[in-house]
Amino acid sequence: MSRTLTRVVVVALIGAAGFFSYQQLAREKPVEVRLIAAERGSVERSVANTRAGTVVACRRAGLSPSVSGQVTRLAVAEGDSVQTGQLLLELWNDDLRASVQLAESEARAARARSRASCAQAEIAEREAARMERLVPSGAASVDAIDRAHSEARARRASCEAAEAGAQVSAAQIGVARAQFARTLLHAPFDGVVAEVSAELNEVVTPSPVGVITPPAIDLIDNGCFYAKAPIDEIDAAAVRVGLPVRIALDAFGERRFEGRVRRISDYVLDREKQARTVDVEVEFNDPAVAGELLAGYSADVEIILETHENVLRLPSATVLEGQRVLLLNGDGRLVEREVGIGLTNWDHSEILSGLDDGEQVVENLGDEGIVAGALAAASGGAAAAK
Repeated sequence: MSRTLTRVVVVALIGAAGFFSYQQLAREKPVEVRLIAAERGSVERSVANTRAGTVVACRRAGLSPSVSGQVTRLAVAEGDSVQTGQLLLELWNDDLRASVQLAESEARAARARSRASCAQAEIAEREAARMERLVPSGAASVDAIDRAHSEARARRASCEAAEAGAQVSAAQIGVARAQFARTLLHAPFDGVVAEVSAELNEVVTPSPVGVITPPAIDLIDNGCFYAKAPIDEIDAAAVRVGLPVRIALDAFGERRFEGRVRRISDYVLDREKQARTVDVEVEFNDPAVAGELLAGYSADVEIILETHENVLRLPSATVLEGQRVLLLNGDGRLVEREVGIGLTNWDHSEILSGLDDGEQVVENLGDEGIVAGALAAASGGAAAAK
């Protein structure tokens, strides 16, 4: 073979290889899509809180004595469980204790004087009655009888005065005991001591008007909790007492608690002028969960306004703006189709029309190149078209 012929063959081969490479590069590469089928299930319409809510104890009280005084006894510590009526704290009260004892002694003396006075009244009344019986025989004069009746009436009045005095003395015991009781702090309900701010031997003073001071003891009813969350004023109009609720707590990860709306606030909070909210309280359906909760946990609530069961649905993320979905047709191209949408939420959208059971739509809409008209291949399979 001549050198010229060889050169021509080489050039031809190079040209053919270049043309083949160009054909390969110019060939359209399909995008990979994930498909998901329309299925039947439930779809809900719901509203949720705009800011984090809070788990609240049904009863919580910041307790302090109603009088100033020196703490002489702290009967509980933080974390202690207490029963209704249990002593929590006591102020110095020796003087008031003595006042109670004095009032009790005076009351006993007053009752004794009352009994003596009333006994004398009974004697005088019997004497007057005896003299009345002597009138027919002439053994008693009219003047003597008058004097006897007058004496009996006087004695009876003294008896009544003594009884009244005894009642006053008894009331003084109540006053003294009430003053003494103000130095004792008792638990108003069963619960757990969350915090103790008072210290032994320090002087505690009630909060002055307009000045908030920490309570001596913070008591929480740990047997009952509810969640309170702010709902946007626009959404709050649809909320009703008794609606079902799903409660999410950050402390419990993906776990959800069932509940229901127990109260809707009677006014709108306008702390944030551009985001006015209404506080909604929801209770837990299972009272046993109280043993797992702590007051102050952050909470999110989803209030279920309406539920459609056994309807055709798709993940909401597969529905494009304008109620459209992407499908992979027979020639391997992505095509748009308009669908009718019913109830919708972040998870699912109800499909009223445009799709049949089991029909598949594109799931990964956000990936690059996934648009109507693009050549595509289902994830894990070969290209739909060459």
